[in-house]
Amino acid sequence: MRALVTGAAGFIGSHLVEQLLADGAHVVGIDCFTDYYARELKEANLAASRRHNRFFFVESRLQDADLDRLLRDTTHVFHLAAQAGVRKSWGVDFAVYTACNVNATQVLLEACRRTELSKVVYASSSSVYGDHDDTPMREDHRPQPLSPYGVSKLAAEHLCYLYWVAHRVPTVSLRYFTVYGPRQRPDMAFNRFLRAMLGGGPITLYGDGEQTRDFTFVGDAVSATIAAADRGEPGSVYNIGGGARVSVNQVLEVMAACTGTRPQIERHPVQQGDMRNTFADTTAARRALGFRPTMLLDAGIEAEYQWMSNTVPVV
Repeated sequence: MRALVTGAAGFIGSHLVEQLLADGAHVVGIDCFTDYYARELKEANLAASRRHNRFFFVESRLQDADLDRLLRDTTHVFHLAAQAGVRKSWGVDFAVYTACNVNATQVLLEACRRTELSKVVYASSSSVYGDHDDTPMREDHRPQPLSPYGVSKLAAEHLCYLYWVAHRVPTVSLRYFTVYGPRQRPDMAFNRFLRAMLGGGPITLYGDGEQTRDFTFVGDAVSATIAAADRGEPGSVYNIGGGARVSVNQVLEVMAACTGTRPQIERHPVQQGDMRNTFADTTAARRALGFRPTMLLDAGIEAEYQWMSNTVPVV
């Protein structure tokens, strides 16, 4: 495999790059180091891969890159580059989300249609669903995003499908459900909670804590992503979830047992755009990709905790 990975310095992207290299692939990574969080963290994510002789890195926006050159001899594209964050996507900041999540995807797909590829795997999000009373969420549920971020991810999904139908670009979209683990972004809940416990500070909790999520360990998300490159049906969408519906309060209990620290909780109102519940029906991914999550939540939280315990925080 000769792969192009966009968003290679990010949380999931950097894990994907390392696994592809371990599997023998040649990998080109591209990342523009947006200022959503500290560049030093992203540089640390890439440190091991940069030492590998089958890895080549390009710092650029997709809109500014010479994609025809980067895609030359490429067999697979993994498109993980995006502006993340539900709460930041409102107001004037939405222009950043349209540029990074929609426009950049269209530019990449235009370049992909000019070459022959085995598969283009797009990293979408459970945020496209919105709140559904009917759970678990299936791929044929009507998407009704609750945030501009979710709208931008859904728009890029539609672009991927359009380029398959119109130009036979072999796209597959994966809807990740709340990925966690080592290198998780500092704005994400598990990172914030564990950092507060390690530092002895309070945890900011939005809502009553009874909201539920289907938490997916990063290693399972990476395995599904590579499987989609091999076995995913072009034009398809697959849910990628951890296999259990867990409340935030239950997560805090697991973290308390893991860290030996009782959290100090400061409760705040639910934030606009936050979904009440998520739970993935992964039947399609199991049948098509052979996907089965392997990491139990308590072990996954322990892995993230150990990573954070040994990582110098960057402010």
